[in-house]
Amino acid sequence: MTVLAQTLQLAIRIAIVWAGGFVFAVSIRAALPEKLGYNITMRQGTLFVPFDRVGFWTCVLAALIVTCMVVFRAMVADLGFKP
Repeated sequence: MTVLAQTLQLAIRIAIVWAGGFVFAVSIRAALPEKLGYNITMRQGTLFVPFDRVGFWTCVLAALIVTCMVVFRAMVADLGFKP
């Protein structure tokens, strides 16, 4: 397989992971009510973090982690090491 083909395959995989993560995050945000969440007490007051936002940012973070892992694996393979 040529380097161009591997690069295109890697780009498509990353795009699929990101798209899936955002679709999952949007579905979580739509399914959970806005009134449920965490109350974090601080010195200045209380911070309310809804569950739907926690789910959204968890999915975004998971997509970032998968992207980094795939890119790192591709870099290691380009250097000639077996992942």
